[in-house]
Amino acid sequence: MDIMIDDLQGSGVIELLQAHLADMYATSPPESVHALDIEALKHPSITFWCAKQGDIVLGCVAIKQLTPTHGEIKSMRTAAMARNQGVASTLLLHILDVAKSRGYQRLSLETGSMDFFASARCLYERHQFDYCGPFANYELDPNSLFMTRLIER
Repeated sequence: MDIMIDDLQGSGVIELLQAHLADMYATSPPESVHALDIEALKHPSITFWCAKQGDIVLGCVAIKQLTPTHGEIKSMRTAAMARNQGVASTLLLHILDVAKSRGYQRLSLETGSMDFFASARCLYERHQFDYCGPFANYELDPNSLFMTRLIER
């Protein structure tokens, strides 16, 4: 599996992100969907990676820089055919390394509180993310849970 910065142009990545957004809107009320569309993911504060095996997109993840020492995980997604094969853990370890190399002291995320998001929450818990209150511009929302992890130097 190769992980590389992606320009959000390829059909495989676009299809994966469209499926991600469709699932978010199918499981959460619109006002509680914090997933970014393709144009929003192109913002200069965001770096987007995809994981590929040859030409096949296996997953994706992005980091949004909130401050010089705090990043946010965005658009973490594994393709349906690649689930339970370690793609998400590999992507998460990759961005933890990136966060450390950037000098971040903290990496945070927002995820859903519904059962649909249970496997994502378990992944983050296994990687030492703790539950926390809202950060950045988020507000308390019964459909959202917030997690954070300190980055070891």
